[in-house]
Amino acid sequence: MKRLLSILLLLMPVTGFWCACTSEEVDTRSDQASQLRRYLGSTHKPTLLSEEAARTSLDIDPPFYTATGDSVYRYIRNYYTDGRDGRAQVEWGDAVRLTFRMYLFTFENIVDTGRELTMPYYSNDASLEEAYYAAGLSPGGWNFEPLETVVGAGEIINGLERALVGCRERDTVEVYMTYNMAYGDDPLGVIPGESPIAVFFTVDGVTKR
Repeated sequence: MKRLLSILLLLMPVTGFWCACTSEEVDTRSDQASQLRRYLGSTHKPTLLSEEAARTSLDIDPPFYTATGDSVYRYIRNYYTDGRDGRAQVEWGDAVRLTFRMYLFTFENIVDTGRELTMPYYSNDASLEEAYYAAGLSPGGWNFEPLETVVGAGEIINGLERALVGCRERDTVEVYMTYNMAYGDDPLGVIPGESPIAVFFTVDGVTKR
């Protein structure tokens, strides 16, 4: 039960981060945002353009990220897939069903397939269960069922909620966020304070409300 409660806490949203911040908090957030942009535009595979740069790029179908303020950065892997525009789009108030992997982000590439798998700190992806045990780890209270939530209900961390808006059904998405859009200043379980977070997820279903 204790393990299950700690896992549930990891999905709880952080509140109060639109209030006045100290200069130290602003500096930390700004530094993390700068590092995220550098990572996405250089180290990330593929290298990503900002949304603005992609609009003027001469490349065909340039991979790009979108930004919510200076805190949440989203890359939709299958953005250019044929038929994507005809799928249901996520809006505030919609119910969504997600399969996700949550990572402590260290500004290095996350490997989500193959032998060099980067292990998340929490996931509901059933395909990871065997790999987790093979690594000598126990998923404990992980629930390998799709997560169902209403966007805007405040049931998940703020950065993930914001990244969902504009996604479409069957999208495969990476979202990177500064600490204030995740768990904030204080440590929580295995999450150190002021930790940037990455969430890889698929939108398994969208129910319009």
